Amino acid sequence: MSGKSKNSDTSNTPALSRRRLLSTAGAAGATGLVLGAAGGATGYAATRDEAPAALTTVGSTEVMFHGKHQPGITTPLQASGHLIAFDLAPGAGRKQAAALMRRWSAVAQRLMSGEPTEGAADGPGHDTGVALDAGPSSLTVTFGFGATFFERTGLTAHRPPGLDPLPPFSSDHLDAGRSNGDLWVQIGADDALVAFHALRAVQKEAASTATVRWQMNGFNRTPGATAKPMTARNLMGQIDGTGNPKPTDDDFATRVFVPGGQDPAYDWLTGGSYAVVRRIRMLLDDWEKLPVERQERVIGRRKADGAPLSGGTETTAMDLDKAGPDGKPLIPDNAHARISSPERNSGAAMLRRPFSYHDGISRDGTPDAGLLFICWQADPLRGFVPVQRKLDRGDALSPFIRHEASGLFAVPGGAAAGEYVGQRLLES
Repeated sequence: MSGKSKNSDTSNTPALSRRRLLSTAGAAGATGLVLGAAGGATGYAATRDEAPAALTTVGSTEVMFHGKHQPGITTPLQASGHLIAFDLAPGAGRKQAAALMRRWSAVAQRLMSGEPTEGAADGPGHDTGVALDAGPSSLTVTFGFGATFFERTGLTAHRPPGLDPLPPFSSDHLDAGRSNGDLWVQIGADDALVAFHALRAVQKEAASTATVRWQMNGFNRTPGATAKPMTARNLMGQIDGTGNPKPTDDDFATRVFVPGGQDPAYDWLTGGSYAVVRRIRMLLDDWEKLPVERQERVIGRRKADGAPLSGGTETTAMDLDKAGPDGKPLIPDNAHARISSPERNSGAAMLRRPFSYHDGISRDGTPDAGLLFICWQADPLRGFVPVQRKLDRGDALSPFIRHEASGLFAVPGGAAAGEYVGQRLLES
């Protein structure tokens, strides 16, 4: 990963501040190595022996806020993430929600460009400086609306059919207090302090308009931690995300983003997407008792390199009909990869973009850890729902996971320069 990752045309990019210019100076290389010397920093030598240096590629990479789609959907996986849902406060309606989205959008734009929030020098809510020494670090802030948001803002006529409640699944053990919500925010960055800084800013800007319903923290492998870019592994040690649709696919946009030209009541969602969010606990003690060969048969892929059990490399298409010497399919009938494959779901596909999580050790001594599953699709009824129904009926992975929280959110298209996210809905 090198240079700047941009989600929009650069014609609207503001002039570079001194801070952004300095952060960009480190973006010439792609190895993640220190790129050059810089001025001294008080206290730095107390923790490191080497001389202070310019920002590395990881710190200097910037994702654009404005664009056709919101950031954080097709952005490469980030190392640190926060998911947070809010409910509008009693008495808050459409006017207050619009003001909140305007504030959130302004703060997100500044933070994603590597700038402090407004009022950094004065006032009780000034920027704390948590991320003062870092560059943008691929920060993204993404906003979505839950089904209840439309009721509480008097916009039920504009609530799209894709927000109809998800059906129940037999593997669900859902905590209502950690599910759904009026508003949803996804934060991701390649630096944990940058991500936390954005989380605090979003929470503070909610002020008296909205209260936190639930919040979850996640992580992924840090860019540059492997010799070359690789598909991420989950906490089960499996390569996770091989079968994702790719932006280069001819049908990528139709699978992931909501098209225009449909019912005018839902025009505000053009270029947007639907996010299904699931907190999936992994029963790691049980999983880790299985020999690797058994784990591979549960998933349908080799653990070492993610290749399908039918042969080849990670990117080789699965041969679902290929049998072994015993006449049985090399990829078992109940293997997770087989059941969830588009070939077995009438082409249904979704863009999975998860974070792992670890929330400590439970009283019984087992780790409270797993996956903050986030998937993006143009229509949940043709993406997540049919695949999850299939998995619910016979996935070999089911005994080793538990779905503990769930949410469904309509994520508007990106904001144009001068707009705030959701403006086309809230000012319709």
